[in-house]
Amino acid sequence: TLVMFTAIALVREREHGNLEMLIATPVSPWELTIGKVLPFVAIGFVQVSVVLFLGKLVFSVPIRGSLLEVYAAALLFILANLSLGILLSTMAKSQFQAMQLAFFTFLPQILLSGFMFPYAGMPPFAQHIAEVLPMTHFIRLSRGIMLRGADLWDMPMDLAALAIIAIVLLTVSTLRISKRLD
Repeated sequence: TLVMFTAIALVREREHGNLEMLIATPVSPWELTIGKVLPFVAIGFVQVSVVLFLGKLVFSVPIRGSLLEVYAAALLFILANLSLGILLSTMAKSQFQAMQLAFFTFLPQILLSGFMFPYAGMPPFAQHIAEVLPMTHFIRLSRGIMLRGADLWDMPMDLAALAIIAIVLLTVSTLRISKRLD
């Protein structure tokens, strides 16, 4: 949902001319991007908290590891998804197109991440695609922390992959904002 929220919100701002007003201020593209991402980070943490609470209350999902580490992994996942949303907003011409692009990224993440189908049972080409999707790494991290009681540092490859995806997406989306607004 964060990908779609971000993409649609930024396209709506561009359609209404608000983004151009922000460009006229002495704000760098990085500051603009971070300023647009921060409110959605708070929304993401609320979503994570609700899911964790309901998972514990309704389904008795154990949290064997550190709750702080679950939130740290969630922060990287949220940043990656918000950065993807910003990137999609730079490509979309309308809110409807932004929503379509968000769905285009949403379905592969759910289907290929190991959330619905076992990762090990997927063909190798699907596994390679899954490795560049943020949800794949977040699911591994959250399962490791919550179900096995692992530390973030017990899963350095997934932690690094999620951080790299977030950084690359944020950098590319910021550069696209910079190019479009100059």
